[in-house]
Amino acid sequence: MKTNGHRSLEQIITERRDSSLIKTTLEGDEKSFARLISFYKKRITALGMSFFKNAEDTEDFIQEVFIKVYTNLKNFRGESSFSTWITTIAYHTAINSQKRKQEYLPLIDQESITDKDYSPEKKEIRKITEEAIREAVKELPEQYAMCIELYFFYDNSHAEISKITGLPVNTIKSHIFRAKKILKEKLRGFYEN
Repeated sequence: MKTNGHRSLEQIITERRDSSLIKTTLEGDEKSFARLISFYKKRITALGMSFFKNAEDTEDFIQEVFIKVYTNLKNFRGESSFSTWITTIAYHTAINSQKRKQEYLPLIDQESITDKDYSPEKKEIRKITEEAIREAVKELPEQYAMCIELYFFYDNSHAEISKITGLPVNTIKSHIFRAKKILKEKLRGFYEN
């Protein structure tokens, strides 16, 4: 697969698709905006569930994010990918929606637990492993948990996490490094058994 710099062919195709849909949305085509948000609804829903932990608040959050995206779409300059831009809006919307600091619960993709290729025993082991990781991440400081979530579960680069959170790249690297050390220690008994 050819890459343009550090971007994969898939990223280039996605960026061109998004750019085209943004252009037609700004020209007044509402169907283009509906298509555009359909590509990102799962990501924004997962982020919302991580913060709010219930469907009702998450649905309100999704609506707020997409309203902000629509009203600010003319300000999107393409300095980062649309994916990073929309995730940044969602992240700041979630942070601002929280009236008080709450426990952060990372959302692990449950599809990985029900992989058809695994026996019932292996599925159960994977489920227990993911639950142990989830519990360990819940005990991390919130900034560490968010960086780990964005890095491992949303597959964002350090630079993208920096744009999303507003934290410097070196801080992101430090948070992820420290979080991994803490998780390794917390899970030591689990993986040594």
